[in-house]
This record gives sequence, C-alpha cells and structure tokens, in this order.
Amino acid sequence: MRVIAGEARGRRLDAPAGRAVRPSAARMRESAFGILSHRDAIVGARVLDLFAGTGALGIEALSRGAGSLVAVEQGREAARVLLGNLERCGFVDRAEVLTAPVAAALARLAQAGRRFDLVLVDPPYGSDLIEPTLAALIELGLLDGAAWLLVEHARREVIPAIDGLERRLVREYGSTAVTLLAKGSSEVKLHAIR
Repeated sequence: MRVIAGEARGRRLDAPAGRAVRPSAARMRESAFGILSHRDAIVGARVLDLFAGTGALGIEALSRGAGSLVAVEQGREAARVLLGNLERCGFVDRAEVLTAPVAAALARLAQAGRRFDLVLVDPPYGSDLIEPTLAALIELGLLDGAAWLLVEHARREVIPAIDGLERRLVREYGSTAVTLLAKGSSEVKLHAIR
C-alpha cells in the first residue's frame, strides 16, 4: 500500500499483521480524495481520522496539503504502525495519534475545544458505530462551520440521517461505499453514483 498523490506520493505504508485492520483500497482512496479536492476540502484543513488503522486516509490528506491531522486508533499495534507510517512520510510534526476508543477520544477533543474541517470515518464494517460517531461529532461541537465528513462503509450499510449533517454523495466500489456528508441540515438531495 502506498500514498497515491501529493507530497508523500509513492511512499510505502505498513499495515499490522492479521485482520484487525482493513486498509482502504487505493481505488477508493483516489476517488474519495478526488471528490474532496473538487470541493476544496483538503488544503489547509484540520483533519480528524477516526478508526484510523494504518493512517492511510489521514496520511493521504496530509500529503495533499491538509494543515494538521489527529488520528484516533484504539488498537495499540495499529497505532504503533500508524505512527511509523507518519514518520516514514515526514508528517509527525503535523500529526497527533490518540490511542483510545473513538468515543473517549471525541470527548477529550471536545473538552480541549478542538474543531475540525474534515473528518474521515472508517469503522469496522457491520460494527454499528457510524451513527453514534456522527451524532457525537455534532453533539460535542467538533465540526467547524463548513466541515466535510467522508464515511467509508460496507455497501449494504446505509448511513442514517443525522440532524446537522447533509448527505451529499454516495459512491460504490465493489462491496465498499463512501458517503460524503456536509455540516448543515439533513434535508438535502442524495446523488447516488454507481
């Protein structure tokens, strides 16, 4: 697995052994970041990468010009690999890794008054963590005024309507889907592209 574009293009990213972490496929990452770039959602952004795993999504954002990254990963081995990937790409000065469950990390970030422009959400498929995570981001005030959220999920999973978030786009890649959300009301047209 390698960084696709930007400052760290071509740099190799490690993944922990086993199946505890499911790295995002290159095709999905390329398309997702194309969507975000088209909306000027990356350059200078304060990025929050939840369920970060290897850090592939957050590192791709930094490589493409994001200003800073907070990566949250509960697994200690995955967090160690993530930190190594950040070091290999030269991004440790712009990134912070929190080794904690996402709910606890969100509460800690809110208490510290942190806010984010771009949130990347990639929980284990079928874990039922998407809805409570999105709701917590709204309830805790972690999203800046024009924040974007990119959710990677199993194609069969439907992202629920959350007050305060507009569903803007869904793209499917085999058994995986990506849903793009924007901070705002939940009453917006959904464009499904297959």
